[in-house]
Amino acid sequence: MRLARLVRHPRLWRYGQIRRGVAEGSIAGHGIELGALHSPFPVPKQARVEYVDHLTTPQLRAEYPELADLPLVEVDRVDDGERLATVADGSQDFVIASHFLEHCEDPVRTLEAHLRVLRPGGVVLLALPDRRHSVDRHRDATTLEHLVADHEQGPEASRAGHYRDWALLVDLPLGNIGADEVDAHAARLQERSYSIHFHCWTDEEFRRQMQAIIERFRLPARIAGHRRNHHEFLVTLERTA
Repeated sequence: MRLARLVRHPRLWRYGQIRRGVAEGSIAGHGIELGALHSPFPVPKQARVEYVDHLTTPQLRAEYPELADLPLVEVDRVDDGERLATVADGSQDFVIASHFLEHCEDPVRTLEAHLRVLRPGGVVLLALPDRRHSVDRHRDATTLEHLVADHEQGPEASRAGHYRDWALLVDLPLGNIGADEVDAHAARLQERSYSIHFHCWTDEEFRRQMQAIIERFRLPARIAGHRRNHHEFLVTLERTA
């Protein structure tokens, strides 16, 4: 039965193989994964993972009723994954953020927090959707200037624009709202603090910006690896000091 499923879904099998291969080459020791929900990142058997989310598992089930029939990981630690206030400095060997960073209003601050909790030589493993092959396909790429402004000036100035962009270029093309309802829909999403993709990139766009951010903000990191994987791309950052 399992072999038959793999034959029917070769792309899904290959997608999982690439993820496992990247994890085998970068993940070891004890670390955390953020927002895993029903799809935890595959890690080597010897790795120990603590699952972190902003809500408990029962609260997540209530928050995401569309996942009711899917098994969710048991949340070990309730914390804001953009700040990791309860995680001690230099205490982790790895941080896995799979399809997480695009949901962050200030990715630079988030990466600073993730690097802070790593030991030297530890890694942040990022999985991000390629905007060309996701719900972001109608949207423009996030620019380096935008990321810097969100970090230095705070994300509040761009928040309403992000929600309107999402309403117009994601929800409207998908048929969820009418053209005359865009502003009202965006306002409702913002009022709920609905989790959208605040930012979007291709693999090359992200890596160029990541290198520029490392240099501009003197982050203790280097890009240790990257790999395209169907609709997503994977990037590993190594803490250097």
